[in-house]
Amino acid sequence: MTHTTASNRYSLLADIGGTNTRVALSEGTRVLEASIQRFSNAKYPDLVTILKQYVSEQGNVDCSGVCVAVAGPVRDRVATMTNLNWTIEPDSLAAATGAEIVSILNDLQAQGHALGHLKSSELTPISTGKEAGPNAAKLVIGVGTGFNAAAVYDTAGGRLVTPSECGHITMPARDEADLSLSRYVQSSHGFPGVEEVISGRGLERIYAWYSAEIDQKTIKSAAEIMASIEAKDDPLAVQTLTTFCRILGAVVGDLALIHLPFGGIYLVGGVSRAMVPYLADYGFSTAFRDKGRFSTFVDNFPITAIEDDYAALIGCAQHLSNLSK
Repeated sequence: MTHTTASNRYSLLADIGGTNTRVALSEGTRVLEASIQRFSNAKYPDLVTILKQYVSEQGNVDCSGVCVAVAGPVRDRVATMTNLNWTIEPDSLAAATGAEIVSILNDLQAQGHALGHLKSSELTPISTGKEAGPNAAKLVIGVGTGFNAAAVYDTAGGRLVTPSECGHITMPARDEADLSLSRYVQSSHGFPGVEEVISGRGLERIYAWYSAEIDQKTIKSAAEIMASIEAKDDPLAVQTLTTFCRILGAVVGDLALIHLPFGGIYLVGGVSRAMVPYLADYGFSTAFRDKGRFSTFVDNFPITAIEDDYAALIGCAQHLSNLSK
């Protein structure tokens, strides 16, 4: 499908993960689903090459704006990918797309801009909370190739979504088993960060740790671990998922107390979507509420899973529309 109509009718959007980049066009705030394409990052030297190819395939469409969501920190409008050796800066994006407006967001910021613009069918309630006002703070937490979170504030001046790199804070340790896991992660990675235990590779690392603890030294991929959970054929997989959900619940609870998201906590990302059927039975809620005298206070924060795989693109479109007003 190509777009050769009048100049500046469309905007270009990109959601850049550690493995794939999704690119799309939007018309105003509406993402054109038929225009979405997925590119394997390993096949390209940089984002500019991907965008030039995409623009060409779309009939050299002239875009009014470009917004990219990046899995990595953004400083002074320049992004550095966390799990990919790419640097992304505004001038090269403008040159590749012909866009007059350029915005580079952290991927969780883009997810935050999507809140309130997603179909109800794409939202799965995990737990309920007390009703809050429309401008109550919200929190988006991403669990996928990596881990991160972003707070969302609706102010008189518009929506503010604060970036962070909280996936690289120290993993919590409450008992000797947690300390053993922390030391295992540190020995293999150099630092026991949250992302190293609650992400796709984190699930694999927890399994490897359990295996090493009994001198079994069996390695399984995240997909194989989840398949064993379904088949109920591997006790180590059950232990792995239980530990994963417990640490996830503890970290989500910590972040909730930091940001006070009375407007809700939203879980996004491929791993979080895969975990939705298991959270209730594998200790997530118990760990989330394990905050001593604040255990009932965290019940104020409803938790919802976002099932829409294109939420970051929707957020990019919303953000561009707000910038152009």
